[in-house]
Amino acid sequence: MTAAAELMDYDEVIERYDPVLGLEVHVELSTSTKMFCGCPVAFGAQPNTQVCPTCLGLPGALPVVNARGVESAIRIGLALNCEIAEWCRFARKNYFYPDMPKNFQTSQYDEPIAFNGWLDVELEDGTVVRVDVERAHMEEDTGKSLHVGGATGRIHGAEHSLLDYNRAGVPLIEIVTKPITGTGARAPEVARAYVTALRDLLRALDVSDVRMDQGSLRCDANVSLMAKDAAEFGTRTETKNVNSLRSVERAVRFEMTRQAAVLASGGSIRQETRHFDESTGSTSSGRAKETSEDYRYFPEPDLVPMAPSREWVEQLRETLPEMPSARRKRIQAEWNLTDPELRDLLNVGAVDVIAATVDAGASPAEARAWWVSHLAQEANSRGVELADLPITPAQVAEVIKLVTAGTLTNKLARSVVEGVLAGEGEPAEVVDKRGLKVVSDDSALIVAVDQALAGQPDVLEKIRSGKVAAAGAIVGAVMKATKGQADAKRVRELILERANA
Repeated sequence: MTAAAELMDYDEVIERYDPVLGLEVHVELSTSTKMFCGCPVAFGAQPNTQVCPTCLGLPGALPVVNARGVESAIRIGLALNCEIAEWCRFARKNYFYPDMPKNFQTSQYDEPIAFNGWLDVELEDGTVVRVDVERAHMEEDTGKSLHVGGATGRIHGAEHSLLDYNRAGVPLIEIVTKPITGTGARAPEVARAYVTALRDLLRALDVSDVRMDQGSLRCDANVSLMAKDAAEFGTRTETKNVNSLRSVERAVRFEMTRQAAVLASGGSIRQETRHFDESTGSTSSGRAKETSEDYRYFPEPDLVPMAPSREWVEQLRETLPEMPSARRKRIQAEWNLTDPELRDLLNVGAVDVIAATVDAGASPAEARAWWVSHLAQEANSRGVELADLPITPAQVAEVIKLVTAGTLTNKLARSVVEGVLAGEGEPAEVVDKRGLKVVSDDSALIVAVDQALAGQPDVLEKIRSGKVAAAGAIVGAVMKATKGQADAKRVRELILERANA
């Protein structure tokens, strides 16, 4: 780990250097089978149970391209405003690593399926930055190494390593930006915003579950610095497999301060891959970074080139959903949100769940009230995203309907939500199991009101003398007696009726 003394103050970095970013995002596609064979791709299966001779690279096994994978690659390219190749092919990327069963990766090199695109990225203050996309190409994922016995989970210091080839051959799209310049102090923020926008786009396309915590979306962050008067980019480092949005921003910021300290002391930057440590927010050296020549690319001899017809490409263009940026503008208008209100919803990841709750029958205001208050607090305490809470938008909408119908009070509704989160069933089931339905029988309420009035004769006299605000004390007593299951408004009406009877 780089010591804190070897870092330059961030403001000084910006005064002396211009950062240059290059972001490579790897996306596992949510196909049913792997890219070149029929093995399933379900996450979390027992190690080495989703493999076959093809994805293990056994002699004589031949690959067959996954048509859905190609279709997803084209749709991603179109959504990123890319040109779609009229002719492209796969190549072999040769390197040795234990989790590469074939000792090469079937990828695309100089002939990708999509190229020359862009994605507009909105920062928190509304500033829009256009990030140019160099390419989006198809490839297969590698297997997974588990290093056992060390303190860090990495190979250094481990006693032994285990290999799981279930992931080997899973369809992967790698999206590579062109150099991102001119962002200055906001470079880390731009990096995070780009990966966020890309994740939202891929989710809208329904081509991946984009679960960074499970590795289905991973970012390699390339960072270099150039002096203010320099004409050429500096030497870059590549921080590999950063697996959260916050970590993308932290990794870029750390590398800027580390590289600046090295350069200012007269040192030079080593072109290398680096690893990001979530616990410290720092990067550490991995290995020297190869160049394309080191991979000895050559055309894959077992796969024929592909030539997507223009008719097919245009048919796929028609399947594109409403893009996230356009959807946000529409929602902002429909929900009557200010720019800060919309940004707040985006920052807590609430837009999609609120929209789904509205689609299930709730009003935007009611849906917002639930997701950004009680449920946001619950997600924060559990350390998960709102969408990962064990309650669905449809269930939240059902709770709201029960409140609107008078079956529940807001307080009782919170108890119902707690029951759903605890796995006690659907809202209606929780209401029955916990006995949470509002007491709407006037005869039962009158008994409780009369008892409360009899217990506080001084309050009764105040009400009779015209001090109706005193009724609040009786309302509280009735609510306590009914365990909060009475309609407070109806209780107040009955109190005034009974007091003046």
